[in-house]
Formats: sequence, structure tokens, C-alpha cells
Amino acid sequence: MDRKLWSLHFLLIFLLWSVDFVTKFAALHEIRALHFWGPFGLVLHQNPGAMLGMFSDLPPVLRVVSLSTGGAFLVLIYMAIQHLLPNNIKSLRFGMTVLLGGILGNVTDRIIRGSVIDFLILGNFQHHTPAFNIADMVQWVGYGMIVYALIRHGHEFWPEDDSRKKIWVNPKFQLKYVITLLVIGAGFTLISGVFFFTYLKIVIDELVIGSAPVIEKKYLIPFLITFAVITVGFLMGLLIVGRMLSHRVAGPLYAFEKFLEDLLSGKDRELKLRQGDEFMHLEELANDLRVHFKAEKKLSDSDSTS
Repeated sequence: MDRKLWSLHFLLIFLLWSVDFVTKFAALHEIRALHFWGPFGLVLHQNPGAMLGMFSDLPPVLRVVSLSTGGAFLVLIYMAIQHLLPNNIKSLRFGMTVLLGGILGNVTDRIIRGSVIDFLILGNFQHHTPAFNIADMVQWVGYGMIVYALIRHGHEFWPEDDSRKKIWVNPKFQLKYVITLLVIGAGFTLISGVFFFTYLKIVIDELVIGSAPVIEKKYLIPFLITFAVITVGFLMGLLIVGRMLSHRVAGPLYAFEKFLEDLLSGKDRELKLRQGDEFMHLEELANDLRVHFKAEKKLSDSDSTS
């Protein structure tokens, strides 16, 4: 995307986040009891878990840190996917933006308050849905847009007539590329893990009066579990992104090699690279080669194909 489109998506994220933040602030200070207006109701509820109360039973350290960090991790995934998506699939791009706007609304609550403010319900006094908020509604809209885009535009991610259907067009190069990313990512997480683990342990030992090992067990084990889950997710994300980025490098070279083979065998055709590929100048170079070969009369009209 160009700068204008990035700015538009970031503005949409900010607007969705702002609406969620303002409505939660109002609910926190204005709602005192359960009220219904037809099927719509208001009630103040602080949800320590995820959407609709999921993961509420997890220890606070494991729950708050993992859910908050998971939201930050999704920002990184969002940036990577937006960079890799074809420009023409706007419904998917905006679906991801809407989804991220909703996620960040709840992540902000967890970071500031340790729980999420829910205040909307549907039903009546006897039977009603679990409480939810604007951010939850925005997320469901985002999910719907993404599913719609995948169903309608799924063929554009990997066209049936694409000659580069193989995931690993140059396995040696691509594996080296991906492994390099994974090693760098693993090194970063190792350094971060050692730093935060030792820092947390020393703080506990310095501040706790009494049996520090008991407190360490209570906090350090959830920390290690949370950090391990985040690390696995981070490395899996690097694996996927590395595979896609390496394909954008290896793919054009593979296509250019096939073009040269056809050209040398006397077949005249254009070289078309994918949107977002590296080395897009190869298309211009391929066209110059075709013109040169035609001028030298090395390509026969009978062998020409479109």
C-alpha cells in the first residue's frame, strides 16, 4: 500500500479504538444497575478474560500478560500481512483493519485495568446474552469481512493458471532464508526471556518478606508458560512470513529462468510477475530480450504464443 492507504487504515483503527474507549469510559462512570430497553440492555461488567469471558479462570499473571502481549503480537502480524497482500483485495485489507481496531480496544483495557469493560447485553431480565462491548462487535464485523473476502477472492492468492504453484520454487535458497529469520527470532526471544525472567526473579527475592520460593513458583511458572506460548507463536509467524518473502525473491528468478528456457527454444511469450514480487524490472528486461531476438529473426512466427 502507498502512504495514503496506510494513513487511511491507521485512521480507521484510531477511530474504532476511540469509539470503544469513550463508550467504556461512559459505561464505567454512568451505569449503576441493569437496564433494558426492549431487547437491548446495559449492565456494567468487568471481564478478566477474553471475548465472552473466555480464559477467565487462568492465573492473573498468565491471563493479563498473555492476552495483552498477544494483542501486541497481532499488530506485528497485521503489518506483515498487509505488506504481503495483493493491493486489489481491499475487502480483506479493511476486514483486518476493523478486526485489529476491535482487538486493540480490549487490549488497552487489559493493560490499564487488568480486565475488559463489558456493558452491552441482548435479551431480557430473565434470559440474556453474556455482556460484551463495542470492541467485541467490531471484531465480529472484521471476522465477517475477512471470511467474505477469503470466499470471494481466495483464487487470487494462488491462481489456478499460475505456473509458480510450488511453495518452494528454490528450496535451498528459501530454506536458508527462513532458517536465518528463525535463528534471529530465536536469539531475540532468548535474550528477552533471560532478561525478563532474571529481572522478575530478582525483584521477587528483593521485595518478598518470608518464603520467596513460594512466590517465585506462583509467578515465575506462569511467566515461563506465557513466554513459551508467545515464543512459539512468534516463530511460527516468522516461518510463514519468511516463506512468503523468500517466494517473492525466488519466484521471479524461477519465472525468469523458465522464460529464458522458452526464449532459447524459440517460443515467444511475455514474462508476467506477480504483484508485489521483487525484481519487477525483469519484466522490462524480458521484453527487451524478446525484441532483440525478434530483430535477429531467431523467433519464428509459427512458434509464437500469447
